[in-house]
Order: sequence, then structure tokens, then C-alpha cells
Amino acid sequence: MADRMRILVTQKVPDPAYPLLESVGDVEANREEGVIWSYETLLHRGPGHEYLFCLVTDTIDAHFLETCAAATPRLKLVAIMAVGYNNIDVAAATRLGIAVSNTPGVLSDTTADLAFALLMATARRLPESERFLRAGQYTGWGPLLFCGAEVSSSTLGLIGAGRIGKLVAKRASGFDMRVLYYNTHRLPLEEEKRYNLTYASLEDLLRQSDFVSIHTPYTPVTHHLIDERALSLMKTSAILINTARGPIVDEKALVRALQGGTIAGAGLDVFEQEPAVEPELLTMENVVLLPHIGSASLQTRTRMATMASQNIAAHASGLRPPGILNPEVLTNI
Repeated sequence: MADRMRILVTQKVPDPAYPLLESVGDVEANREEGVIWSYETLLHRGPGHEYLFCLVTDTIDAHFLETCAAATPRLKLVAIMAVGYNNIDVAAATRLGIAVSNTPGVLSDTTADLAFALLMATARRLPESERFLRAGQYTGWGPLLFCGAEVSSSTLGLIGAGRIGKLVAKRASGFDMRVLYYNTHRLPLEEEKRYNLTYASLEDLLRQSDFVSIHTPYTPVTHHLIDERALSLMKTSAILINTARGPIVDEKALVRALQGGTIAGAGLDVFEQEPAVEPELLTMENVVLLPHIGSASLQTRTRMATMASQNIAAHASGLRPPGILNPEVLTNI
């Protein structure tokens, strides 16, 4: 009987992911909820496994991949339970002949929901007003009590119009919002009409929008895309929303913009040095902060985990993983 595959799961994931993995091989898993292995622990445990099931908090860099490629058995595939994969050195994996897969599509609606919820919460000052009430400070209705920003009929600017960006636009249509978008490539006219989108340059979008919501992937090109200059172009009444990746925003520049009144507020689900947050942000009442919960519905996280397992199972069976990112390494599939 052939040796069974060895699979490493770096964090506790929804239970439905495990049976498929166990049908493929022997599973070694971190089953302690909330425990994230350090890079040193990952480097110690990773080598000797053919398949790695990882998450966005794991650093899968060239050194790690080279170490796993040199081990016996060698690493064959890294399956990340996420859409974004900037924590994985895909170029190094490709050079080493290691496949990499992600889980696109399954979290788009859930993340779009969260982005719009964050926009609403920031605009209408919901967390701030709830803290006020819970602290026993509410003594009665007042005409200026926690007046926030109007959402209906305002202008929303989307930086990135992929799956999630377009679904945010779909939600905005229910609020009669004018929706501008900036994308690397302009969408076909039929898609613009379907989602009521108007193309704009990044500068024009920043100048005209009441809300700016980020939905672009994180790449070297988008690192600090929202910097001091970009923030200075925004309206002083504008609100920035980020549910994409933290380093797209220069967090220190954002702090200065919020402190100086360059923009009115921000709603953030991701951070530049995650899980660390700029200390000044934690003290600001005009900022809503969430702990990276964009895709955090149980149904969506279960679908993500199951798809990551399916990527592993497909590769182990000699089939093309549905979420493959570097198909050029699949020479025999």
C-alpha cells in the first residue's frame, strides 16, 4: 500500500474541512481555536508535509518554501483559505514547482455585506453612540445628538471593481447612491450599466466621493495607494472604508489626516501591521475598527475551508485544483 500523503493545517478551521483532508492523507492540525503558530513554529512543523493548508496570518515566504521543498517528502501545494494571498511568495513557489491555490468567489457577498455595514456604522456613528448609551450618558433626545453623514443619494467611490466591489455597488443602488469606480482596466459597458457604475480616474474619484471604499488586491503597485497625497484630495467630509488589505493605506498618513480634519472618518477591518493597530486610531471616536471579520459568517468560512480542502484533494488525485494560482507548475495535470 502506498504511503499516505502528509497534510499540515496551521490553524483550527470549520469542522467540515477535515473529513475530506483525512480521506486524502494523514492530517496534522493546530486544533486550538485562536492560536496562531509563530513563523518559527511553522518553519519547524512545515517540512516533511506534501500539502499545507494555511491562512492569511501565516508567513509563507521563500525561505519557508525552500526549506519545505528540500525536505522529504517535499511540499507539493500550499492551499490558503482566503482570496488574498499576499502572505505567500507565489513567485518562489512557482520557481520551486510548488502549486498555490486560494478560495475565490465564496466570500464575495459576505465581504460586501461587511463593507456596507462598516460604511453605515461609520457614517451614522453607531459604535460611538452605543458606547455613549451604555456609559449611562443618554438623558434624552436632542436635535444635534450624534448627527452623522447622509448615506442615501451620496457618492460612493470604489477603488477596485472586482467581485466584491461590484457587489458593494449593487448594495449601494438600494440607497440611490451615485457610484464611481477606479480599476486597473475599465469594465465592459454592459457591466457598468448592470451595476450602475461610472468610471473615473483615481484623482477624480477621491475628489468627488463622500465615501471611498477599497476593494483592490494588495500588490507592490497598490502598497500605500492611499497615502498623504491621496487623502489630501478627498473631501473634508469624506469617510474612508477599507475591507481589502491594510498596507494599501498608509496608516500613519491616515492618522494625520483624521487628526487634522483632512477627512471626516474611517471604517477599517484590516490594518497595515495586523494584528497591531496604530495606537492613535484606538483613541479616535470618528473611526470604526473591526478585527478582520470581512468574511466572518459561519456559512462563508465553512465554504472557504471546504474549498481549500477540495484544492488539496484535487491535486492529490491528479486533477487541477479549482483555485489554482500558478497553473504553470501543473505539468502533469
